[in-house]
Amino acid sequence: MAAFLGVDGGGTTTAFVLIDEDGRTIADATGPTLYSFPADEALIRRVLRDGLAATGVDPAAIDHAFIALPGYGESARDLPVLDRVPGEVLGHDRYTVGNDVIAGWAGSLDGADGINLVAGTGSIAYGRWGGRSARAGGWSELFGDEGSGYWVAIRGLQAFARMSDGRQVRGPLHDRIREAVGAPTDLDVIGTVVGDWAGDRTRIAALSRIVVGAAEAGDVAAEAIVAEAGRELAALVHAVREALEVPQDVAVPTSYSGGMFAAPPVLAAFSASLGGGFRLDAPVHGPALGAALHALRLHAGLTAAGRRPNTPEIGAEFPVAKRRTLR
Repeated sequence: MAAFLGVDGGGTTTAFVLIDEDGRTIADATGPTLYSFPADEALIRRVLRDGLAATGVDPAAIDHAFIALPGYGESARDLPVLDRVPGEVLGHDRYTVGNDVIAGWAGSLDGADGINLVAGTGSIAYGRWGGRSARAGGWSELFGDEGSGYWVAIRGLQAFARMSDGRQVRGPLHDRIREAVGAPTDLDVIGTVVGDWAGDRTRIAALSRIVVGAAEAGDVAAEAIVAEAGRELAALVHAVREALEVPQDVAVPTSYSGGMFAAPPVLAAFSASLGGGFRLDAPVHGPALGAALHALRLHAGLTAAGRRPNTPEIGAEFPVAKRRTLR
């Protein structure tokens, strides 16, 4: 039986899905994030090995794997590590490595032309149209990641500080933030988030749920943050459409993935800001299954073209997968 592996390395967790030649799931598993910048070779190797072990699959039985890694292609210095380590774990060269945004697109749109928006810990949009590909966002929390869980959480913490000082009307967000952090006083929020959490992206991004909940409870500041998040996320999609040069009279199939869209107010704000020229559809599959289906399609394409698995995709643009023969 043929087997194809998809690995979706998100900013919070890493998901593994193994499918057969008909796209049916054979096994799946979840592990911790392998995100690291610069690339942590030991971390990536450990997460991949543990995930494979959890699925119970023999790596030698995998016909092709697509390893979707956060940050792939964003540091030339890291590429040799990111390209090489999966092959060392698998023990063969039947794999493709690419940016995790490809897994989101391949799952949400089932590999069809269109644009997918990812909003989880970070945010990024990616699309393919007529043989072209483009991305927008994904610049990390230092540069932006607008509309992401981290971005929403930081805006929430900023509003909390203003409320505490009296610079902003105190709403439900204030007490909810302090309760979520477990701080005995307002100033202790600093000690917990900056000190105890040491700026941990995942823990901070989780506070986005508190912000969204406060918005649902009628907190004016939180409502404004969610509305702004929707506008920022829509701007990413518009930027990708422009880069793809899609004709103005075409309604571009558009979908979404990532934990932020589990919150109805965020999805509603994004949809309201998207405007015309797009056909917003619910995702067909999740990104992990999308990665596995992409591996299946890559294998089929390589086989039909008579190309070796370590041959780069032709005509694709960033963040296009690279392949390396195992040394």
